[in-house]
Amino acid sequence: MTPSPGGAEARITLHPGDYEVSAQPVSFTTLLGSCVAVCLYDPVRGVAGMNHFLLTDRRYALQQPVLDSEAGRYGIHAMELLINALLKLGAQRRSLKAKAFGGGNVLGSSCDDPSGFPCVGTANIRFVREFLEKDGIPLVAADLGGSFGRQIAFTNLDYSVLVRKISPLKAREVVQEERIYWRDHLQGGDVNRPDYW
Repeated sequence: MTPSPGGAEARITLHPGDYEVSAQPVSFTTLLGSCVAVCLYDPVRGVAGMNHFLLTDRRYALQQPVLDSEAGRYGIHAMELLINALLKLGAQRRSLKAKAFGGGNVLGSSCDDPSGFPCVGTANIRFVREFLEKDGIPLVAADLGGSFGRQIAFTNLDYSVLVRKISPLKAREVVQEERIYWRDHLQGGDVNRPDYW
């Protein structure tokens, strides 16, 4: 955690696979390409957190719920880590609210191809919507999809989120970081594997 300029709240920067929570004044920041970040907060108890995750695979049929897929198992794990960390700080599951961001198709590749599989950004978006609906957590704000990357900053002072589109060059750098994370932590193998991107 690093102090912000001008005596404002501290700042926590998240990378793919990270999650953080706090009951102290803080701003959670991250850069998103195909990944999704979910900001969860309990406004009654004043605790909040954010994760930054990528599904392990996009290989599930479009008509199949993502939660029932191999890809969904990783997303569920990422969400439960965040929820459990918030509960340890005193949050109540029934009071949680969510905001979600990311899932961009920043490389402009063909999505939802004729073989019946979605692109990774679409898979991430479908997962987060299905998870929150099934868990009964209201999604009160979202900026998902599109063909651009995002920089987001979520503050637990008032639970607001600042979203800024990032340049195509920066977006390509973000996607490369996501690919490396995917290779090293989720699947192994070649970052340029065609069935991922």
